[in-house]
This record gives sequence, C-alpha cells and structure tokens, in this order.
Amino acid sequence: MCRNIRQLHNFEPPASEEEVDDAALQFVRKVSGSNKPSKANAEAFDLAVAEVAACTRKLLDTLVTNAPPKNREEEAAKRRAKFEERFAA
Repeated sequence: MCRNIRQLHNFEPPASEEEVDDAALQFVRKVSGSNKPSKANAEAFDLAVAEVAACTRKLLDTLVTNAPPKNREEEAAKRRAKFEERFAA
C-alpha cells in the first residue's frame, strides 16, 4: 500500500471530506503512475479521483466496529516514533 495513504476508519471525529479526497488522489496517482496527468488524461484522472472518493466515503459510512474510536494525535505520534526508529541509524 502507498505509505501516504492513512487509515481513515474508526476515528473520532470521522474522516473529513478532505482526508477522503486526499487518499483518493494518492490512490489514483499510484495506480496511474502520474502525479499530474496530461491535458488529454486530466478529465479521466479527475473522474477517477471523484469516484474513488465516493466509494471510500460509502465504505467508511457502512463499516461497523466494536473497537473504541482512535485518537488522531496518538496515531500521529505512533507514526512519528516509527519513522524516527526507522531512520535513526
């Protein structure tokens, strides 16, 4: 999985539209192999981002869990610690 895409499920407050759109954009960039599409492909690229975002929102809205919601700050701290450990040498 692309390292820039973060888990969006089970957070309080729920994932924002911006977070969902950012994840969709990263996914389409990864799949297409292009950070910025050519003019000829821009419409298809933008449509793909919108469709992936819509599917992601639908998925997040329908998932259920018994686990308590996660704290964004705690999860970010865990990612930072993991990053620092990985590149500490």
